[in-house]
Amino acid sequence: MGIQNLLDVLEKQISMLATELTSLPDTPFSIARFDQALFHHHSNRLSGYMQEINQNMAQLKHCVRDNRTVQVKFLSERLVMQIEALKREFSTQSLRRQEDKFDQQSQERDLYQRLAEHQDYQRRLIAMIDDRELQLDQQVVLANKYKLQKEIAALAGRLARCRQALMRIEKVIEKQEYSD
Repeated sequence: MGIQNLLDVLEKQISMLATELTSLPDTPFSIARFDQALFHHHSNRLSGYMQEINQNMAQLKHCVRDNRTVQVKFLSERLVMQIEALKREFSTQSLRRQEDKFDQQSQERDLYQRLAEHQDYQRRLIAMIDDRELQLDQQVVLANKYKLQKEIAALAGRLARCRQALMRIEKVIEKQEYSD
C-alpha cells in the first residue's frame, strides 16, 4: 500500500471521527481523558483533541511532500494512536453520561445532608442560647452574668454564621432544582 493510500485511509477515518463528534454534545469535562504523552493539547472538550488530530494530519501531509520519512513514520503512528483513543472515548460516551448523572445525584445528596446537619446545628445553638438566657436570669453574681452574656454573644455569632451557611446551601439546592 502506497503512502497516498495510507493518507487517504487516515483522512477517511478522521472524517468519520469528525462526523461522529458533531453528533455528540461538546460539553466540557473536568478530568483528563487522554494520556498526556498522546496529545500535546490539553482541552476540556473533545473538539480540542479533534483539532490536534487535524493539525497532525496537515503536518503529516507536509512531511510526505518534503519526503521526510522519519517524521512521516512518527506522525502516522501518532495519528493512528490518537484516532483510536478518540474512537474509544466516543464509545464510552453513554457510560460517561451515566457517570455524570451519578455524580450529580451524589452531589445533591451531599447538599441535602449538609442542609440537615446545619439545621441540626441551628437547633442546638438555639437551645444553647435559650439555656444560657435562663441561667442569666437566675444569676445574681455580676461576674457570672458577664460570663453568660459573653457566651450568649458568642453563640449568637455562631448562630448567625450557621444561618448564613443554611441560606447558601438552600440557594444552591434551589438553583439545582430550577436547572433540572
